[in-house]
Amino acid sequence: MISKGKFLVAVFGMIFILGAALAEAQEVIKIGSIYPLTGAIASSGMRSKHAIETALEVVNNKYDMEIPFARTEGIPSLKGAKLQIIWGDSQASPEVGKTEAERLITQEKVPLLLGAYQSGVSKAASFVAERYKIPFVCAESSSAELTERGLKYFFRLAPTDSEDSIAFFDFLDEMKKQGKKVEKVALVYENTEFGVHARGEAKKQADKRGYKIVADISYPFKSTDVKSEVLKIKAAKPDVVFHASLLGDMMLFAKAYKELKVDFNVNLSYCGGYHDPSFVQNLKKDAEYFMGQCTFSPDFIVKKPALGKINEMYKKRSGVDFDGVTIEAFTAVLVIADAFNRAKSKDPEALVQALRATDFPTPTLPGDRVKFNEKGQNIMIISNISQIQGGEYRVVWPASMAAKEMVWPFIPWDKRK
Repeated sequence: MISKGKFLVAVFGMIFILGAALAEAQEVIKIGSIYPLTGAIASSGMRSKHAIETALEVVNNKYDMEIPFARTEGIPSLKGAKLQIIWGDSQASPEVGKTEAERLITQEKVPLLLGAYQSGVSKAASFVAERYKIPFVCAESSSAELTERGLKYFFRLAPTDSEDSIAFFDFLDEMKKQGKKVEKVALVYENTEFGVHARGEAKKQADKRGYKIVADISYPFKSTDVKSEVLKIKAAKPDVVFHASLLGDMMLFAKAYKELKVDFNVNLSYCGGYHDPSFVQNLKKDAEYFMGQCTFSPDFIVKKPALGKINEMYKKRSGVDFDGVTIEAFTAVLVIADAFNRAKSKDPEALVQALRATDFPTPTLPGDRVKFNEKGQNIMIISNISQIQGGEYRVVWPASMAAKEMVWPFIPWDKRK
């Protein structure tokens, strides 16, 4: 017969063991994430949120797919610790984004920040992270200036506006050799970090390659009417129109182009409103034939079947397919998981060292690998160009990646059915 004393010792022993096991099973790693979850571009921020949550689902659970961390649960080197996002809402404001970064670091005690969609917000928030010596992983902000500031704690996955500009003008050079009319260029951009720097990189390439800039038009972010800007574009009669515009503004321009019957041969967008599926959903046939930078298209799934599985998971949350911006956010979580796994620590300095040494194979981005240079820029990313055809984003350039023949020129409004 077991004595009462021995029974109690056994009971307390079991409680201790179960408690320790439960504590280990519940261990989480908090990551701060800043996106525009309310305000003028909340739909874009929410798509990124869905992408990040899809990536967390892959990392924290076990799936049979050829995606990094899918076949393990949590961070292997940290006893399966699960990643958890603590959200910050920038409200599309650099000042609010800066405040949210401060809160996440000082109050929530996160060892790493992820964000922040807009270049202006990423710029402000990453300065805060640098001051506190906390790594900032930027998924999608494209201003080339972000990796020219000499920061030691900043890392970006997406291509820069400089890289996109080179790709765009390589494309135009190729079109010119084919006899297509592309010499006259209009630059249209929001008056933000994103817009101003995209314009600067486009102008640099245009001047270098002998293109004539016939219109250089800045406008206020979150405009309510762009007809005066569109009339200036119409008067300049460009062959090519470049846009650095987020969703609301891009839709205003597209509607005004149609209303004022503005025609051009091609309309090319940097990352932003063109890529948001809401652009097609809201404009329907009027979105046809616009073109832009592309780091994801459903066309990629044919060549990389594993992308189909994560796209289905994402679509259940968001109702739409991945796009370039959201696949970059998804991939950022995988890169962060890899950094924690190699650092074997939640210490920010150990994470920074791991991020600097990143050489991460992944099928989720063009280039199939993420590797940062000394400035924190991913040097493996490749820019493609897509065009909206039949309500879908189809890859049309370069020829090695094209899944559909490009429609050229942009079909005039009065000749559409």
